[in-house]
Amino acid sequence: MLKKVFFITCYLFLANCIPLNAQDVSLFEQFNGRYDYLAIGNTLNPLENNGNTFCTILESSEASLNINANQTIIKAYLYWAGSGPGDSNVSLNGTPFSADDTYTVDYTTESNVELTYFSSYADITDFIVTNGNGIYTFSDLDINSVLLSNPGYCGNRTNFGGWSIYVIYEDTSLPLNQVSLFQGLQIINRNVGEIEINLNNINVFDNEGAKIGFLAWEGDNALNFGESLSINGNIISNPPLNLADNAFNGTNTFTNSTDFFNADLDVYSIENNIAIGDTSAIIRMTTGDFDDFGIFRADLIIINNIITVLNSKLPDATIRLDNSTVQCNSNSIALDYTVFNLNSTEQLPSNTPIAFYFDGVLIGQSQTTVAIPIGENEIGSIVLEIPEDVNSEITVLAMVDDIGNMTGIVDETDETNNTNTRVIELINSPEIEVLAPLKGCNEGFSTSTFNLYQAIEGNDYHPETIEFYESIEDLENGNDSILDPSSYNNTSIPQTIYIKIPDFPCYRILAFDLIIENCPPRIPQGFSPNDDQTNDWFNIQGLYNVFVDHDLKIFNRHGVLIFEGDNDQPWTGIINRGINGIGNRVPVGTYYFVLNLNDSDYRPMVGWVYVNY
Repeated sequence: MLKKVFFITCYLFLANCIPLNAQDVSLFEQFNGRYDYLAIGNTLNPLENNGNTFCTILESSEASLNINANQTIIKAYLYWAGSGPGDSNVSLNGTPFSADDTYTVDYTTESNVELTYFSSYADITDFIVTNGNGIYTFSDLDINSVLLSNPGYCGNRTNFGGWSIYVIYEDTSLPLNQVSLFQGLQIINRNVGEIEINLNNINVFDNEGAKIGFLAWEGDNALNFGESLSINGNIISNPPLNLADNAFNGTNTFTNSTDFFNADLDVYSIENNIAIGDTSAIIRMTTGDFDDFGIFRADLIIINNIITVLNSKLPDATIRLDNSTVQCNSNSIALDYTVFNLNSTEQLPSNTPIAFYFDGVLIGQSQTTVAIPIGENEIGSIVLEIPEDVNSEITVLAMVDDIGNMTGIVDETDETNNTNTRVIELINSPEIEVLAPLKGCNEGFSTSTFNLYQAIEGNDYHPETIEFYESIEDLENGNDSILDPSSYNNTSIPQTIYIKIPDFPCYRILAFDLIIENCPPRIPQGFSPNDDQTNDWFNIQGLYNVFVDHDLKIFNRHGVLIFEGDNDQPWTGIINRGINGIGNRVPVGTYYFVLNLNDSDYRPMVGWVYVNY
């Protein structure tokens, strides 16, 4: 099943942007599709810092945005920067904005004065989409007070303020591109004359039209000592605007301006500086050299962000573990998952392998069933068997593009975002609740007929929802429940019966024993031994095969013993003792009996029985 999703992702899985706990310029966000970008902005410096009047910052400045009708705005960020520790609240066209985050860097001057510089950014996508093309005025950046309170900025001629808006847009006429936005705040100066920034997580499918853009602060056109910008070891330039030996010179490529004082908003073609198949690029920036008088001179340059636009055709497999279903007292887990192809410029092929792990051990494998287009996903499910004897709370790790040994087979735009975990609680039933035993009268050979429902009489249970089992194994597996609990004959003594009662999300287990008692025999008042198959013998209920050691004596009305019997010989009216009539039936009349149960719990039973034909 495929589900269409809007295709914009941050570097972390499913649109969670990288937390800005470091200030090195690093990958912040990627956009994959028919995308490109443009930037506008302006300085707040009235002149370059090497002029005569420079130690003030303008209250506002403006720039014009012009997006073509066939270009759809996808994302927009406002950047602002300046001298001092920062001002997180500014305005754009009179609308206040607060910083999503702020970066700072420090610079120690020749006179050992430490100066701090900042850059902030805010996501203003909705604002730009709503307002569209036109003039944007930036204001309310309060750093003049910092300049007045700390003369080191102006004294060192490193006071600046400025702003820029980056707009990433979609244009269906464009090739499939990967737009990668890297940001942070890094500095080069007389103390640190060069830095290298490694741009990772890029993919070059075709270098035609490849370009790289920069937003940098404080560069001065007049200070061009050892100043260069290179990519993969090749110095890049954009003459006449940006010369090879003066990369940071207060220019704006988008407007072809040279009065973007103490800031640079530049774009360079890098078709010849990056190769098909490259997955990273090394940016090197330098400043510092000796002037004609042998004095070491250097510009102060603060790099804020770097953006690349490269043709790219690679998928990016990510996975999310969704719902999990567990059965009570079972180590089987039914797991739903979704495979995404979001941060991509190519479809994810079918049969992309998926592996599932618990505690580092492979416990299941699956694969995608169809090719997943850019920006879409596929939903799947799998049943996993967790090893026995584990804690009730477990963590399952899923890895897409994994053949089962942490090895992938699909080249992706990002090889580091293929995993997802889910904590799952296995469900175990509570301890068995023991009920009072259920007692039954011995009906012979230590068996009895029980109404098992009597064990739970007085409790608020619904008979139609409960089940009885002869073993705990049958109960847990749901096998061979007792079909007629109201008339059940025990199979052993004592015998334990188990009750399963639904109790979401699991069930309760109750248990009770069946106990057999030898109940007092029930003696009839007479019988008729006439061979009519009805009441033909002295049938004492609960005697035979119950009190197996009993003996029975029958006497006539004269007190003469005429019969002796036991468990194997009941009385059918035949005389088997005395001197007369052995083997004959007794005449109609009343006879005296003595029944000795030979059970310590019972005294001998005596009485009269009437024989009639």
